[in-house]
This record gives sequence, structure tokens and C-alpha cells, in this order.
Amino acid sequence: MGYRYGGWAPYVSVAERRKKAEKAAAKAKKSGSELLPIASCRGAIAKTFWGKAWCDNLEHYSDYSNRLPRGRTYVRNGSVIDLKITAGEVRAQVIGSSLYTVDVTVTAVPDKQWQTIGASCAGSIDSLVELLQGKLSKAVMEQICKPGTGLFPAPKEIKFSCNCPDWASMCKHVAAVLYGVGARLDQQPELLFSLRRVDAKDLVAQAGAGLPKAKKGPATSKVLDDSVLADVFGIEMAELAPSTKPAVRRSTATATTTKRSAAGKSETAKKVPAQKPVKAKPSAKAPTGSRTSTSKTAVKNAKVGGLR
Repeated sequence: MGYRYGGWAPYVSVAERRKKAEKAAAKAKKSGSELLPIASCRGAIAKTFWGKAWCDNLEHYSDYSNRLPRGRTYVRNGSVIDLKITAGEVRAQVIGSSLYTVDVTVTAVPDKQWQTIGASCAGSIDSLVELLQGKLSKAVMEQICKPGTGLFPAPKEIKFSCNCPDWASMCKHVAAVLYGVGARLDQQPELLFSLRRVDAKDLVAQAGAGLPKAKKGPATSKVLDDSVLADVFGIEMAELAPSTKPAVRRSTATATTTKRSAAGKSETAKKVPAQKPVKAKPSAKAPTGSRTSTSKTAVKNAKVGGLR
């Protein structure tokens, strides 16, 4: 590799590193794989809540203070040509004097610690979108970002390796990758939860835990039926929708009126005297040849015969 002075690699300009990065990307594409680079930038590496919180967490620890500045330079000039985040692991490729491979492993959030974080978020997060956008209350942000007990890993929870010849525990390539994670979280904040092997939905599921429970409705026995309301107020309750219940009984007022009407009719019927049927008077003369005349003649002849 052409090392000089105590094993240090010769300096490679940014322009030359970019050319190497382009060749590496073309080679990867030809082999059927795809590189996910961290775009070069100026100024702040991360601009959103989760990205900035990740970078702030790194800078909080004195363990990294001496090696991080070189990493910022590398990530800003586009030297991180590939960075993939999966459950508990970050794999990346960084262009320096040569192409180096960096592996970073991050331990999962302990169950008890995750439960504490979830309890602090109860009733404060309305949706997963709100969580990923970092729209959190100050108290929740402090709990999530608190070093050692929050969602971001402490130095003891991070292990890394690089195949470069640098003897330092954290080389500039590793530092560039760690900053690259912050830049990636700007675009995909959900990857932080995947890296720490926890489910962001758990925090949303506990969102209603701090809210008061809904009041129970009145018991069925204490709900007045429409028919009872009609009896009390003397009105008819309009039906808003077809009902499958049996027809509502008549109101007490209507039933009472009917009874009184029936009673009045019966009393009137008693006061009116009953009329005797009128008998028809027999006619003075029966028509000739009628049945009456014939029957009378037969009776008379029978009497005469008996005298004989």
C-alpha cells in the first residue's frame, strides 16, 4: 500500500477518494449489489431530531472525543460510500487511502430500561408518525436522550472493527461511520429502533396508558324507555330508525280516556228505559181462501161432529 513513516498510509486527496468511490460503486453495481452512500455535506451532518440526538450522544462521551473530529471530515466529503443498518448491526465501506470495511455492533436495549422509557412516554405520543418526526414533549425527549438510560447506546454497548492499519481503538473510518448513522437517521429514523432491537410501536401502544379511563354508561335498568317517557310527559316519541322492538303500548292517558268513554256509554245505556216490542193487530177480515178461514171452518166442523 506504500506506507511511509512508521506505517502511516500516504495522504490521498478528496478528489482522488471520490474517484475511488465512483469505481467502487460501479464495481458493486456490476456484481449485482447496491451501495447506500452517505451524501457529502457542509455544516451540520444531521438536521432532524433523531439524527442530531444520535450525534450529540456520541459527542457526550469523552471516550470518543479525540477521534471523532477526523470522522466528521470523512463523512462530510462523501468518504462513506456504503452504510447499511440492520438489527443490532451497522456495516459500511469507507474510502481512504484504500477501501476499508467497518463493522459496528450495538447491544439491544435492556427490557427493564425499555419499560422505563415506555412508561415515561405514556400519554405523550399520539401516533407512530409523530414519534418518528420527533414531535415529543420536553420530558419525553430528556428521557429518551438521557445518556446511559435512554434509547441511545453508551460506549460500553458499542463494539466496532475496521480492517485499516490504524492501531487506535476507534479509527477515523469508524468515527465517520458513527456520524454516518446520524445522517441516515435523518432520512429513516425508524432504523434507530431496529438497531437497538426494540419496536417503536410499543411506545405508541402505551400512549393511552396515562389517560383517564372512559366513564361507563348508565345501567340498562336505569335507562328510561320511550314508552315511559311518553307516559310521564304525555308526548309521543318519534322513532329515528326502524325498530325491531314490539309496538309501544298505548299511554296511560289514552287508556284512561277510553275507559271513561266506555263507562259513560254504559251508564247512558242503563238510564234509557227498554221499549216493549209492539204486537201487530190481526186484521178484521181475513181474505177469502186464506189459511186462517180454512182452519176456523175445520175446528167448527169438528165440534159439530162431536155433538152428534
